[in-house]
Amino acid sequence: MWDEKYRNSQFVYGTSPNDFLRENVHHFVPEGKILCIAEGEGRNAVWLAELGFKVTAVDASEIGLAKGRALAKSKGVSVHWVHADLQDYNPGTKVWDGVVAIFAHLPPDLRLRMHADCVESLKIGGILLLEAYTPEQLNFRTGGPINVDWLMTPELLQNELQGLTFDRLQKTEREIIEGIGHTGMGSVVQVIGQR
Repeated sequence: MWDEKYRNSQFVYGTSPNDFLRENVHHFVPEGKILCIAEGEGRNAVWLAELGFKVTAVDASEIGLAKGRALAKSKGVSVHWVHADLQDYNPGTKVWDGVVAIFAHLPPDLRLRMHADCVESLKIGGILLLEAYTPEQLNFRTGGPINVDWLMTPELLQNELQGLTFDRLQKTEREIIEGIGHTGMGSVVQVIGQR
C-alpha cells in the first residue's frame, strides 16, 4: 500500500517538516539521538538532521525511504534509514533522546505495543513528540486513515504511553498543509511527553 502511494514522483506529504514538530523541536536535547517511526518519505528526519540531530528513520516502504535518501542527499545531511515493518521493529531500551511519531497510524494491537516500546526506548529525560488524527478527522476528510480504530484520542494515548510525564496532551483543530496527502483543516491529538 505505502510503496504504491509513494511511487508518485511528488513527495506525498511534502518536503517540509510537520508544523507541530517544527514548533516544539526545542524540547529535544541539542544534537541528541532521535528516532522517527513510520517516517515515510523522510521530511521530518531530514529536517532534524539539518538541525544537527543524529537521526534514525524507520519505515516499511522502501520507495518512501529511497525518496528520503534522495532528499537527505540534496540537503547534504546524513540520516540512518531502516527498512522495517514496525511489527518486527524493536527500538531498544533507553537508547533515544527523542522519538518522533507524526501521523504514525497503526492497527490498535500494533499501536499499543509500538507506543509501549517507544516509551521504553527513551533515555530517562527523553522526549516523545507525537501528532495524530482523532476520530473527528473523519468529518474533515483532509487526510489520515478512514478506519476509526486507527485514530487516536488523548485518553487512549494517556493509557498507551504510561511512563511519560506529559507537557502536552491535547486535542485541537488546525490547518494542515503537507503536500497533497494532508490539505485542510484537521482534528489532531498532540503529545509532548518526557520519560
